[in-house]
Amino acid sequence: MTPDHDARARLLADLLGRPARPPAVADPLRPVLASLLAGRCLQLGVLSATLGLPVPAFRALCEGYFPGDPIELQNASEQNLFELEDLRDLLLAHRAGARESEVWLADIVACACGGRDHLWQDLGLAHRGELSALMSLAFPSLAALNSGDMKWKKFIYRQYCSRDGLDLCPAPSCGACAERAQCFAPET
Repeated sequence: MTPDHDARARLLADLLGRPARPPAVADPLRPVLASLLAGRCLQLGVLSATLGLPVPAFRALCEGYFPGDPIELQNASEQNLFELEDLRDLLLAHRAGARESEVWLADIVACACGGRDHLWQDLGLAHRGELSALMSLAFPSLAALNSGDMKWKKFIYRQYCSRDGLDLCPAPSCGACAERAQCFAPET
């Protein structure tokens, strides 16, 4: 195991071992939220110290889902997307509608879309599978549209642009990505 993997495992065990409030304990998105926090603790990804959430929402997340010792996070580089609200609205239009964590995740995912890596990396998650689980649980109708298993950031931007009738709409960092050829190969 790598040091980052060991540190993430310890952080996840600590966060998930905290006595969350009843709605949070039943939320299947709690492990993904813990992974987002663990990633930010390890200074992975591009999210702010509040994961891109307004301060009151971040406090509600921490107090309801991971009470106990305060979670102190450092800021990553600021992401300024002019389309932030539109991306958030797109995600919210596809939310499951079952829990408040979906609203938080719409903000978090929209903020991470401005990063320069794959979306799961910009979120500070451990692997792409965590992002796929997040999308399937929080935004199931959007996830169902990704039948070709397109990379998530590219897919979200394609959906965003198609709402405005645009055919070509690469995600903001696709042109500089080392894996561009893989992502823009025909989807399977």
